[in-house]
Amino acid sequence: MTPPTSPSPTADDSAELLPVATPARTRAALRTLIRPDRGLALTGLGILVAATAVGLLVQPLLGRIVDIVADGRPAGDLTLPVVLLVAVAVVQGLTTTLGLTRIARLGETVLARLRERFVERALNLPADRLERAGAGDLTARVTGDVARVAEAVRSALPEMARSVLAILLTLGALALLDVRFLLAALLAVPVQLLTARWYVRRALTLYADQRVANGAQQQQLLETIGGAVTVRGHRLEEQHTERSAGRSRKAVDLTMRSVNLVLGFYGRLHIAEYIGLAAVLIAGFWLVRDGAVSIGTATAAALYFHSLFGPVNAALVLLDDAQSAAAGLARLVGVTDLAEQPEQSEPTAGKAAPASSVPRQRTPSSEAAVTVHEVGHAYGPGRPVLHEVSLTLKAGEHVALVGTSGAGKSTLARIVAGVQQPTTGTVTAQTSTGEASVVLVTQEVHVFTGTLAEDLRLARPDATDADLRTALSTVHALDWAEALPNGLATVVGEGGHRLDPARAQQLALARLVLADPALAVLDEATAEAGSAGARVLERSAEAALAGRTALVVAHRLTQAVAADRVVVLEAGRVVESGPHDELRDADGPYAALWRAWSGSRATAPHP
Repeated sequence: MTPPTSPSPTADDSAELLPVATPARTRAALRTLIRPDRGLALTGLGILVAATAVGLLVQPLLGRIVDIVADGRPAGDLTLPVVLLVAVAVVQGLTTTLGLTRIARLGETVLARLRERFVERALNLPADRLERAGAGDLTARVTGDVARVAEAVRSALPEMARSVLAILLTLGALALLDVRFLLAALLAVPVQLLTARWYVRRALTLYADQRVANGAQQQQLLETIGGAVTVRGHRLEEQHTERSAGRSRKAVDLTMRSVNLVLGFYGRLHIAEYIGLAAVLIAGFWLVRDGAVSIGTATAAALYFHSLFGPVNAALVLLDDAQSAAAGLARLVGVTDLAEQPEQSEPTAGKAAPASSVPRQRTPSSEAAVTVHEVGHAYGPGRPVLHEVSLTLKAGEHVALVGTSGAGKSTLARIVAGVQQPTTGTVTAQTSTGEASVVLVTQEVHVFTGTLAEDLRLARPDATDADLRTALSTVHALDWAEALPNGLATVVGEGGHRLDPARAQQLALARLVLADPALAVLDEATAEAGSAGARVLERSAEAALAGRTALVVAHRLTQAVAADRVVVLEAGRVVESGPHDELRDADGPYAALWRAWSGSRATAPHP
């Protein structure tokens, strides 16, 4: 096989990042997420309104105390206001806790719904679309953006709700004392509105750019580290280091711009506070001098405005979190919307059926017949991978797909499996009863965290323990599975019992047996194991494929020998097709591959 090619210096520069939703679309998506919990939202807001209204009794009570002292009344007259202050504190504390609990529950519910929808849609994204965007962009969204939205939901949402209610009700209380106090306090509003407008106009674009820059930086780091061997082999260390440094410099520059933006935001808020408080104090002085209000009332008005400092600043400061979260939410909604859009209307391919709909007893008539008609595929303009590939798999036939690296084998396998749409052409996979169910097994197998039984039941949730043992026995994995510390109840995956690559692949093949598809596609499913492990996996794969139609991307040509037919791809085109013996003796591309492979095995040192 040919060695891996070096990374293109401009490959990542032309990456087509995943889309970002418009503000209008983001708001619509947010309303959709909240709609199922409207009752919880209204209840929480109602309790917070009551809590805030009770809290507004503090300032008049303090003003009453000031009037009692100023008038020289007996100390006993202070008892009632003080008792009422204590009662207000207790009632406000209890209702605020209850209201914030409801709002927090609403936020966590919406956040969970967003996460579930994002994960569901992200898993359904076409493979070529993810490859064009790069792993870094999706990784940044599923980590950084989700975390930013989660932080806003857990802290900003409850505080914002309470702050807005406090502002509105406090302004109403000022008007009840004397409308002139309200007019004086409103002198701060123009400065605050201008500050908010100045900030929002700059923040949304800045934070969106910052998230994109962070995603590009992460993508560059992933590519550089993941391809470290190739980078060193082609002496590209300096080039990749400079590109990583350039991405980092851009991310740092955007971060510093956001810091300067926040500093300017706070400075303008302080100016508004000074203007408003001075206006209220001057209004109080004139009203008390004219006998329009008492000293206690003027004191209550000043305290009301002073109490606005916290909510107003919190609401405006939370614009920082809100804008950052909005940018993150827009990126998440962009992914969910992309997954909802049909990729193309013309090409069709067989799709994997749910495990619950797969027949448990296979008959010869239920095996799939596959037709690949003039399929072409490109991962971008000028980057064709497949060229008018036509191929037919008879029902029950096992076809091995071979070729040099970069010939397009994995792309064709994904298209046949229905997980990727072709650019041109069609793929159909049919049984005698309708569209065929399909399962794709690749060399990149993930062992999910949980018991071995739970991992197997991902393919068929209703499977009994007997079904699981039968599937494991079919792929020659029952002995080691039962030898685990707790058998099928052994925890595997992250933090659990570690399975080596060969056993992990057998687990994937056992899931294939449980799903029982009419068509199975194996993409180098034995590549991760060593020579001894590969022989075991080839036996497991052969057993798992028995009784079903199969397309096997052969990592080792022993799989081609065992296949009914061998198809040779070269530069995205089918150049040969036929049984192993016939192609081996034909002195064509397959014969050259066979000589190179069998010769290397004959001269390879034995362990």
